[in-house]
Amino acid sequence: MSKKNSLSEVTFSRYSLALYELAEESKAVNEIEKQASTIVDLISKSEDLKFCIKSPTISKNELESLINSISEKTNLNELLKKFLSFLVHKRRFFYVDKILKEFVETCSKKRGEIKAELISAKDLTENDVENIKNDLSNSFNSKIKLTYKNDKSLIGGLILQVGSTMIDTSIKNKLQKIEKQMIEV
Repeated sequence: MSKKNSLSEVTFSRYSLALYELAEESKAVNEIEKQASTIVDLISKSEDLKFCIKSPTISKNELESLINSISEKTNLNELLKKFLSFLVHKRRFFYVDKILKEFVETCSKKRGEIKAELISAKDLTENDVENIKNDLSNSFNSKIKLTYKNDKSLIGGLILQVGSTMIDTSIKNKLQKIEKQMIEV
């Protein structure tokens, strides 16, 4: 890992921890966590927003206007709004996506949750997903924060990742293994 990358990781980790401590102090962790997730989602879905965040040609005033616009549309907590403005003034706004993702992770860890991801070929009902989440919670003896996606390209089966443990029972994966074996022969 280069010095620049490690410096970046340290920087966004520190900022996210500072936001967590401020949110905890003001007893607004849950509210700010939801709003941070909303902003991360907005960033992931908007190429224009990504450009504004990453572009060195966008002025501080334009970024402030962007924050105010987002704040009006999403009714941001005042602490989060001030934090985002602080990032602009410290010229760290280009880290905002990583900082907010790290903040959401920190909130989850502080609640003792384990992050899990479920991807299935078949569209599962909310009840199915909830049952899987409960089974995982019992198996891992911990709270599970489960994200679910449907991916028809798996053909059949599912992929489950809990922490660093991954289980891939998809037909797509099995076909890829067979293809690899055939190539090696």
